Amino acid sequence: MLGNNFGIIVSAGSGSRMSTPVKKQYLLLDGKPILYYALNRFQMNKNIEEIILVCPKDDIDYCKQEIIELYGLTKVTKVVEGGKTREQSVYCGLKVLEKTSCDIVVIHDGVRPFIRDVHIDEGIKNAWLYGASACGVRLKDTIKIINKNNFVKYTLNRDELISIQTPQCFKYEIIKEAFEKFKTYLDDFTDDTSVVAQYGKKTYIYQGNYENIKITTMDDLQLAKIFLESMEL
Repeated sequence: MLGNNFGIIVSAGSGSRMSTPVKKQYLLLDGKPILYYALNRFQMNKNIEEIILVCPKDDIDYCKQEIIELYGLTKVTKVVEGGKTREQSVYCGLKVLEKTSCDIVVIHDGVRPFIRDVHIDEGIKNAWLYGASACGVRLKDTIKIINKNNFVKYTLNRDELISIQTPQCFKYEIIKEAFEKFKTYLDDFTDDTSVVAQYGKKTYIYQGNYENIKITTMDDLQLAKIFLESMEL
């Protein structure tokens, strides 16, 4: 695959919903931190040149010593301090790439340990074709809009609904300019494609995988253990 493709792994969250003394990205999954699995998937992907890890300031040394150096994640070239929100943290990673030869940036959540090579590769390919791409899965449940009294107002068309995942992939110039334009409003956005959409660029959605879960609760962690056991078998 042509071009220089850089990964940004966003892992600056506090993990408050997990309600554990250890931040969710460092909880152990089969003896290794959850963050390790996301980083290792990018480490092993032949189309990723380098990886930028964004984490809390107080965790930079831990990430370097106990994850990157310990597990030989040589593609991680920078570990930088994140912001207060996810999009602020992404912006911190994007600024690091200003002095690189990055063509495509592949942004991924550090607590999505089960991303597959094919989804990284598809994201890069579609970003080359369309400028912006992200993976997602069809919803299994019926979604209803309710009023303030909890009565159903109407039902959404499930065929038009997608649960967006990461990676979210972009031509670097597009996402850099989008984040620069809206850098004072980043708290208003919940994902990277929303920033690019506000900038006026459409995002191509390709098929993800239901195992590519974001671990935010203890239930998610238990499900992740089941997925990992299944993969090992």
